[in-house]
Amino acid sequence: MSAMKDRMLAGEPYLADDPAIVADLERAARLTERFNRSAAGDPQGRLAALRELLGTLGEDAWIRPPFHCDYGSQTHLGPRSFVNFNAVFLDVARITIGADVQIGPNVQLLTATHPVEPEARRAKWEAAKPITIGDNVWLGGGVIVLAGVTVGDNTVVGAGAVVTRDLPANVVAVGNPARPIRTLT
Repeated sequence: MSAMKDRMLAGEPYLADDPAIVADLERAARLTERFNRSAAGDPQGRLAALRELLGTLGEDAWIRPPFHCDYGSQTHLGPRSFVNFNAVFLDVARITIGADVQIGPNVQLLTATHPVEPEARRAKWEAAKPITIGDNVWLGGGVIVLAGVTVGDNTVVGAGAVVTRDLPANVVAVGNPARPIRTLT
């Protein structure tokens, strides 16, 4: 491992042009391409690509192509969870998705962050914060979840919502930024 990759995995600012990081990105790009180009009639081939790509693929979990990620190895998908078409998981930090989660089409889970200061951004520093999605969550189509957010168990996030901060368990949340509008019993 390299110093920059260690920094990345620790959630500290890092430079992504480090050879170890670039090698991980290229590995994920190859596996993602293999998954996205796999034949619909070859579910075992798709499953094999996902198992090789992701950090964890729970039993009976599934992702519909196309799927895009940075590393794959930082994504952990729980059992019986489903990810619909066109998901984008910028998994610079760990993305943990619980059991029985439903993720709609065009959902983005974005762990990556960049400095607000222009000089640091110009110098290509970046960082990341983990995202955690609890069990039995439903993220509607087009939901965006930002770095460092946790969504509690059983929560429903309405289509198009932008989740900028943690959501508790057992609520329906909508809007930009997403806010709970109802408690589930």
